[in-house]
Amino acid sequence: MPTQPNTLLGPDDPPPFEHFNPDGSAPVLMICDHASNAIPAALNNLGLEEGQMEDHIAWDIGAANVTRHLARKLDATAFLNNYSRLLIDANRQPGDPSSIPEISDETQIPGNHGLNEDQQIQRSETFFWPYHHAISDGIAHLWRRGTAPALFSVHTFTPSMNGADRPWQISVLWNRDPRMAKPLIERLGLRRPDSTIGDNQPYSGKDVAYSLDLHAGAAGLAHAAVEIRQDLVHTDGQAEDWADLLAECLGEILRLPGLHDVKHY
Repeated sequence: MPTQPNTLLGPDDPPPFEHFNPDGSAPVLMICDHASNAIPAALNNLGLEEGQMEDHIAWDIGAANVTRHLARKLDATAFLNNYSRLLIDANRQPGDPSSIPEISDETQIPGNHGLNEDQQIQRSETFFWPYHHAISDGIAHLWRRGTAPALFSVHTFTPSMNGADRPWQISVLWNRDPRMAKPLIERLGLRRPDSTIGDNQPYSGKDVAYSLDLHAGAAGLAHAAVEIRQDLVHTDGQAEDWADLLAECLGEILRLPGLHDVKHY
């Protein structure tokens, strides 16, 4: 299928993804699908105001800082998407109507209206597939060391959506494989007994888990995602505090018997 030449990235635009701590030794790969709110200069913020690009519709606020701190504390490698979810969502199947949203939380995205198929494919090839190919290569690199790696995804969520408040401080998302999710929920509850710990809230890993399903579920690798409320990771210090908590929990979980077995559910 023909595509347009790649003219979306200019010389001053960042690459499609960040590879953090590439020599990490831990048997787990960290990913952050919505790490950035960047838009290439050629697309002029998709017609949005600068303030709108700072909003939750453009990225998972605080997720990148949590991911980097967590990867550093565990000595894990991480891949972070360098562009806004509004360009193309790294956690959606390309072609799905939600992949390149024309509206997000009641905000119109002018630069996403009326795209033809070639333009949509250009977004995929420029931003989506380089990130996902890098994740695949990262998993293969870890696996070649002799241990099947786990996959852990970091997200954050807005404190309220569509007029409804969200009470959870942190939540664990998972689909069929419970090997990371259930122990993580248990350990978070023990360490933060006064917190509201979510299980597949405010989103469900049974509904939205493209990246985990693609790179881990299909391969039989243990995996889970975490969602942290954005008002609790607004500063780098807050992000590091949550990374400390997650590092304690995951450090134990990664040593559990059977976690690194290949198992399909």
